[in-house]
Amino acid sequence: MRKLLLALGLAVATAAGAAGTAQAEGERFVFVSHAPDSDSWWNTIKNALNVAAEQMDVTVEYRNPPTGDIADMARIIEQAAASNPNGIVTSIADINALEGPISDAVAKGIPVITVNSGTVEQSKQLGAMLHIGQPEYDAGKGAGERAKEAGVTKFVCVNHYITNPASVERCQGFADALGVELGNQMIDSGIDPAEVKNKVLAHLRANADTNGILTLGPNSAEPTLAALQENGMAGEVFFATFDLSQGISEGIKADVIDFAIDQQPYLQGYLPIVLLTNYARYGVIPPNSINSGPGYITKDNIEQVEALAGEYR
Repeated sequence: MRKLLLALGLAVATAAGAAGTAQAEGERFVFVSHAPDSDSWWNTIKNALNVAAEQMDVTVEYRNPPTGDIADMARIIEQAAASNPNGIVTSIADINALEGPISDAVAKGIPVITVNSGTVEQSKQLGAMLHIGQPEYDAGKGAGERAKEAGVTKFVCVNHYITNPASVERCQGFADALGVELGNQMIDSGIDPAEVKNKVLAHLRANADTNGILTLGPNSAEPTLAALQENGMAGEVFFATFDLSQGISEGIKADVIDFAIDQQPYLQGYLPIVLLTNYARYGVIPPNSINSGPGYITKDNIEQVEALAGEYR
């Protein structure tokens, strides 16, 4: 009997040790974004990565092309895959340019989750485990439905990142909700603040019947605010934007911006690291993609959101 108990004790200890090997710590993940160094919107995602890394006891490396060059981003994904991390998280800024590197990483057996730019369909096409982000067309359409209720009939979509297909989807959804053609109602503004402001002013001068504006983030929203303040249209035209910044918050509080569309970037940084860690340790992961947005930030909830802006919102 004593020998039997000893044998059972050894078996239990061995099983516990085997289970312990699945609960490893110190995994390493690489997060690759398309954002240039100048894009402060990604600071919330970077903070989320830090929080997730600390909570999960893992290492997360954030990498991006300094100028936002997509070819450079493709090389970064290749380098990340070559380093054999426990997982890669990446945006799909341009599926044509990134399909090869992302698919190659998946083929190597590296778990990949896509976030932010791109669609669920594109994520599946690339072989990623799931996508965490905002359905961009639907977000644009939801904003357009609100604009239509407010009486908007002609608008301008200020697109500061026109090479990103997701940005065009935002503008197209807005146009479809209004029941109008997008056409020249979308302008390629670039990201230089002075250039954005001048292009918005020029468009509004040439299209005096414009009664709605959609901007796609702080890089286009804040210069557009400056343009409206200069031409006297601030508060006189329907104005919606994607994402949040201090300038956007001030615009909402001043009744110049009607609302901001929130894709909750914190979740785009936090969730993939938590999910990949659990997959690496226990082999579990949700079977479906996750919508992190859209939500709407208005004057009614801006105080709560503003207190967390740049860190968690």
